[in-house]
Amino acid sequence: MHENVKPLAGEKVVTKYYPNSFRETDLLDYLKYQNITELVFVGMMTHMCIDATVRAAKDLDFECTVIGDACASRDLEINGISVKAEDAHNAFLSALSFFYADVKNTKDFLHS
Repeated sequence: MHENVKPLAGEKVVTKYYPNSFRETDLLDYLKYQNITELVFVGMMTHMCIDATVRAAKDLDFECTVIGDACASRDLEINGISVKAEDAHNAFLSALSFFYADVKNTKDFLHS
């Protein structure tokens, strides 16, 4: 784990094997036990783990915020068509912002 994101002593760590962080983990039980109802998402990759987990969280009645400039994607390809990382990132954020999450930038989130 990179030193910049190393968990603090006693901080909960969830090991996952699927893009949806709730799948086959104890995350939902932990959040319910802690009475947590609002989640903030950052990380890799916007088009995979962020998308899958935000959608699942909203379906589980969590209020979701995605910090768009603290997430990233990569170049994608489908049927011989290339999609630039920035376009994939923005497409997924715009889709999430339609219903699933409030999408903010870091500066606005920290000052809200």
